[in-house]
Amino acid sequence: MSGEVTGDGRGLDAAGLLAVWEAGVATGGVGRALLLHAAARPAFGTDELLATPVGRRDADLFALRAALFGDLMDVRVTCEECEQEMEFGFSAAQAIAAGPPADRPPAGGSLAGGSPTAESLSAASLTVEEGGWTVRFRLPTTGDLADAEEAGAPERARRELLRRCVLAAELDGAPVAADRLPGPLPEDVQRRIAEAAAQADPCADIRLAVACPECGHRATAELDIAAYLWTELDAWARTTLLDVHLLASAYGWSEVDILALSPLRRRYYLELCADA
Repeated sequence: MSGEVTGDGRGLDAAGLLAVWEAGVATGGVGRALLLHAAARPAFGTDELLATPVGRRDADLFALRAALFGDLMDVRVTCEECEQEMEFGFSAAQAIAAGPPADRPPAGGSLAGGSPTAESLSAASLTVEEGGWTVRFRLPTTGDLADAEEAGAPERARRELLRRCVLAAELDGAPVAADRLPGPLPEDVQRRIAEAAAQADPCADIRLAVACPECGHRATAELDIAAYLWTELDAWARTTLLDVHLLASAYGWSEVDILALSPLRRRYYLELCADA
């Protein structure tokens, strides 16, 4: 993980990033993802951010991560079999490129409401058919995740997410009342919905196939870019605030003045303090 901001940060300066970090310290995972997305998309209002499909949001977060800390991400996974720690590199650009082509519907479901571009995903609906069921649903958004998070237990959160995203359902051609959903949906139908959503919005569910070099066990590791980027931002913010403290103590400079220094000049002054 990089210890300093390396890119232009989508127009954010150090003070702006610290403000994002400060606001996120007191909130949960979805709230932090929303703050990071707002940093990546400063022209978007809150309603637009909440209505963005999760995969589109995560693609923006991968781009923000590349702008702030570089393209290469260090991913660490613990082997479930031998508990060996594994570390490998992953490219943020690779995740962004995983988005669906704009000239065809996603595999596993038919897309209504336009081709699956970033602009149409939030308004589009998908349809799956399984075991006599025909279900029309939309992709989950950040707002859906926020409401699901408030539901509490994982099973309740999953059902709340389905309730919000399933638009209509039929069983053997007969409509199922909306107020009954998602209750009657069998597990295999719910699984097909999840698969179709993942194929339509692939950045929402980044899974990496890894093999343990010690025992050969093969596993799938999930990469949550919002949590990953927040961990990096948190480490950067705490290091930056320590730098501010040391330089303010040594030179009497204000936080504004210290944050205005380039990372290279700030590091040089810190080295002078250490040598003094």
